[in-house]
Amino acid sequence: MKVTKKLFGEINWENVYEYTLKNDKGIEISCLDYGCVITKIVTPDRHGKYENIVLGFEDIESYREKSPYFGAVVGRVAGRIKGGEFELEGRTYTLANNDGKNHLHGGVKGFNDVIWEAEITEGEDEIKIEFSYTSLDGEEGYPGNLDVKVEYILNNDNEFIIQYKAETDKTTLFNPTNHSYFNLSGNLKRDVLEHSLKVDSSKFLEIDEELLPTGKVLEVSDTVFDFRKGRKIKEGVSSNYIQNKIVGQGYDHTFILNSNNSEILLWDEESGRKLVMNTDAPAVVLYTSNQLEEGMDLYGVSSRSYLGLCLETQIPPDAIHHESFPDCILRPEEIFISRTKYTFSLE
Repeated sequence: MKVTKKLFGEINWENVYEYTLKNDKGIEISCLDYGCVITKIVTPDRHGKYENIVLGFEDIESYREKSPYFGAVVGRVAGRIKGGEFELEGRTYTLANNDGKNHLHGGVKGFNDVIWEAEITEGEDEIKIEFSYTSLDGEEGYPGNLDVKVEYILNNDNEFIIQYKAETDKTTLFNPTNHSYFNLSGNLKRDVLEHSLKVDSSKFLEIDEELLPTGKVLEVSDTVFDFRKGRKIKEGVSSNYIQNKIVGQGYDHTFILNSNNSEILLWDEESGRKLVMNTDAPAVVLYTSNQLEEGMDLYGVSSRSYLGLCLETQIPPDAIHHESFPDCILRPEEIFISRTKYTFSLE
């Protein structure tokens, strides 16, 4: 096990560093102290060829100016908040609107756009980087001073763990996630339409034209949203179902997980790579990069729709406006803890 650190760039005369964690089996996770961005995940295919399986950039300027949250931790609240406002304990809070009339992924300057403190812990069978950030009272419109810690842990069992922990001094909202775009083909040589996905979910959330949950929970049965036995991503892209059409042919939807330790499987038959996710989050948002801007340079590959997919484990978006959704409110006497584990293997 080893970790290396190198200068990645500079923001307002402050250095940004890239850390690379490598286990004894050759798995590598590279990440920045800027936005906790995961820049690369290197894993072998069935022939033993080690390649990168996430979308990203080679320079800090692209992450600041072009990135659709590639690899970043987003927050304070992932997803959209309708109208950019919410009521909490009798008071209305107005947030920064950065998605039309709505608030998205923490606002104009969310967790993805700040430099975090990084602390490395090295062990014989595990390496950990703990990123820390204090979001001040009023930042992007949210109440409370919020102390956040994000741990990235890689071990010799080829497991990569993301753990979130937070405390606040005033009642606020908190619902983070990681926004990595996965592509198991290796070095982005193919799109993800032939990828297969299996999700332990019987229900998903209907969304409207603004991509906001309507509050209606739909059954996956007899739709291309039924991933319980596994299906290829291309089936949703070619579907005439209105929920696929509304997001630009594909998925940008929240799946309610059936248990508090649900398993999510993503695999690519041609490379043999398989990603197994276990999470204690109540939901996962599947986004198949239907709206990905074309022409960006991603490690020498030009960006295009369906080049990657996101599996964002979290509380359902806009939960503050839907009483039937799990609670995203964090109170001063509480500690928020959530954990998602990614296991890299071959089939």
